[in-house]
Amino acid sequence: MHSIPQRCTRRPLSGGLVVPWVALIHDGHAAFGALDADRALTAFRRRLCQICGQRLDERCFLTVRPADVAQGCSPEPAIHPECLPYTAEHCPMLNGTATHYRRSPVLASHPAGRPCTDPSCPCPSRTPDAGHTARSGSPAERYEAWMIHTHRYRLVPLPDRPETPSGISLHVPILRKRVLRTAPLAPDLQHLMDLWNALMNGS
Repeated sequence: MHSIPQRCTRRPLSGGLVVPWVALIHDGHAAFGALDADRALTAFRRRLCQICGQRLDERCFLTVRPADVAQGCSPEPAIHPECLPYTAEHCPMLNGTATHYRRSPVLASHPAGRPCTDPSCPCPSRTPDAGHTARSGSPAERYEAWMIHTHRYRLVPLPDRPETPSGISLHVPILRKRVLRTAPLAPDLQHLMDLWNALMNGS
């Protein structure tokens, strides 16, 4: 079992686990699996680790699914190499303990698991986006961690909002790949992954 990374020793704990810097906090409670949109945006723009909140060093890891390869970017902030093993061990979507996406909307009642009737509360929308609706109840996907040089770090803007990043570009040299969890791929996605790997390997 991986111990808490040194970078995270000052981070708050919930249930004995490190609360990621980008996790949504509501009324003092961490909502694991729900991102604080403002912090995620700050992490993208300032090149911060999504777990410890500290600035990235020379190299970082991006979490990548086959769908992300198709889009050409990783939709989550990067992670320090030191923070990745702990995250991969304790995150249900990465360690294999979550076999399916939740069937009900993630934010069905409230991201922190409690009803919220405060109209001034900055809670995220309770309406699931189209991507979540399409994934609900479907098998969890394959996840990989791709290491890149931080000087190759480049944000990909949203098509309709160029000032807002949709993620970190995958069209950069990949130094190393690590499988975090396996899952069978549909033939078209497997073909896409094979083509991408051949391109990155120069074959």
